[in-house]
Amino acid sequence: MNPPLSAARSVVRMARLGKLDSVLAPDHLISIFPRALWDTDFTPQAKTVRSPDEQFDYAPLLAHLAAGAGKVQLGVGVTDPHRRHPVLLAQTFLTLAHMTKVPPILGIGSGERENLDPYGFSWNRPVDRLEEALQVLRAALTSPEPIEFSGRHYTIDSAPMDLTAPADRMPQIWIGAHGPRMLELTGRYADGWYPWEALSPDEYQRRLKVVHTAARAAGRDPETIVPAQMISMLTARTPSGIRRLLRAPAVRYLGLLAPDAVWARHGAKHPLGEGFRGLIELMPHQLTKAEVQAAIAEVPDEVLHDWLVIGTPREVLAHIRALADAGLRHAIVFPTGALVSNADAAFGYGVVLWLAARLRRGSA
Repeated sequence: MNPPLSAARSVVRMARLGKLDSVLAPDHLISIFPRALWDTDFTPQAKTVRSPDEQFDYAPLLAHLAAGAGKVQLGVGVTDPHRRHPVLLAQTFLTLAHMTKVPPILGIGSGERENLDPYGFSWNRPVDRLEEALQVLRAALTSPEPIEFSGRHYTIDSAPMDLTAPADRMPQIWIGAHGPRMLELTGRYADGWYPWEALSPDEYQRRLKVVHTAARAAGRDPETIVPAQMISMLTARTPSGIRRLLRAPAVRYLGLLAPDAVWARHGAKHPLGEGFRGLIELMPHQLTKAEVQAAIAEVPDEVLHDWLVIGTPREVLAHIRALADAGLRHAIVFPTGALVSNADAAFGYGVVLWLAARLRRGSA
């Protein structure tokens, strides 16, 4: 999240008043948006956010927000085990559990290049490192005995972790997983599955089955794993309003976050290169204004419709219900219209509250 701090407090206040389940803060050193194009022609957010790379550290931010969150779950969505040792992650979230009224969410993934390479953090064998980190995390969160661990990436020698969570507030580990091995790790170690790439209901159900199969193989109850999903929603009252939003540069830029495989499904080549893996290897601060503008010009509408959830509020509701039929239980909805105008931001957040109310009641 970016300054001002009052904006984060407002989001939590809205979530509490709207009876939403959670608020997740990102963990970025560099924004997903390019500095070279950060002006009011790109997004009105540039009026209040000096630089997209002006990012809060999620740990003190969540601690600050905890006092006003009530029963809203706070968490990070997601961090990685490269910049913070898993024992330190465990200590942070055990501490946060003493400040919240419900279990905090420790979202974790294998990492993104933009947060690692420029600062000299190693990103070698990221899934191997994550697997070891999950084992260390579980021990640090739950073991009454000093931790012993000897692996390729972490070595821990009779190290105590005596800090414990209050009753009913054990931090939950949610894994941002998409590929087969990450899904398998989710089934073995996670309390929640949190994919951020857009998935069709059929694909969501298929991948959730992989998680459940891995959980059963590990002797775990798959029903204890929360199936979540990040939903980047682009909505307006009318189709013409949606077409207006789709013309906005900041919205079209989001198509660049989709990997080359998504572009290929629509007969297009990603302007950032064949085999480009999208957000996880994007280096937005290294792109020039001309490069970004040229790349945005190549984004097909079909990629945006594949990558985002686009439609009127009722169409978005129908899509989330289809995902729920496929197993989804926790939707994290981001109103991307907030990138276009303050009016679209207000409408989008209003739709989030409307969706939550309809989904709670099960009404149309």
